Amino acid sequence: MAAKKISITVKIWRQAGPDVKGKLESYSLTDISTDMSFLEMLDVLNDRLTMKGIEPVAFDHDCREGICGMCGAVIDGVAHGPERETTLCQLHMRHFEHGQTICIEPFRANAFPIIKDLIVDRSAFDRIIQAGGFISVNAGSAQDANGLPIAQHLAEQSMDAAACIGCGACVAACPNTAAMLFVSAKISQLALLPQGEPERKRRVRAMISTMDRQGFGNCGNERECENVCPKGISIRNIARLNREYLRASLAADE
Repeated sequence: MAAKKISITVKIWRQAGPDVKGKLESYSLTDISTDMSFLEMLDVLNDRLTMKGIEPVAFDHDCREGICGMCGAVIDGVAHGPERETTLCQLHMRHFEHGQTICIEPFRANAFPIIKDLIVDRSAFDRIIQAGGFISVNAGSAQDANGLPIAQHLAEQSMDAAACIGCGACVAACPNTAAMLFVSAKISQLALLPQGEPERKRRVRAMISTMDRQGFGNCGNERECENVCPKGISIRNIARLNREYLRASLAADE
């Protein structure tokens, strides 16, 4: 059965550079297959713009399999678009209607400055990870590390938190542009495991301090972050982060 073809209008944010004023520009697209992913639709748009001698739209992408977290944009006001637990690269055009106008904007946050068009600088996340999202304890070889006894419910909670791909949708969706869901996921995946125990207090203090310095806002318990997370990361991790930070703050410095 042949794929359905639709015609759409995209209103897309165009900004030549970080110090240049941007604006929404409209483009009409015909014969868009509903089997296309959203990024494939942008590829078609760029091909047609290039043929007309117009600068193509800059956007981030890499694996296009919902793994790397590189892609990201706000579609009609929703980070990653209308489908729950879906990355932008896995969003398909079948979820849009013939004749629809789709507004496409970059993730907006002071901590995510725009580089060009839909591309934002998310290196603030990298600096938070560098501050403590790792373990330096020698856990031995893979066989030794895997031999550590871990309760099943803790292992599952840690793996659920580790599913975070660091795409930044939680920040873009939060009214305060908070990064608490991202940071709490990284804290939780290590705090729940024995390998993360030796640096537990130092880690949470360092990552929270770095998060604050990067200019992210405060969590207001809006739950918008949880609603747009493509991996379904729960805000229960934020509660765990708060407990970890309180415990580390009350403890004497090591």
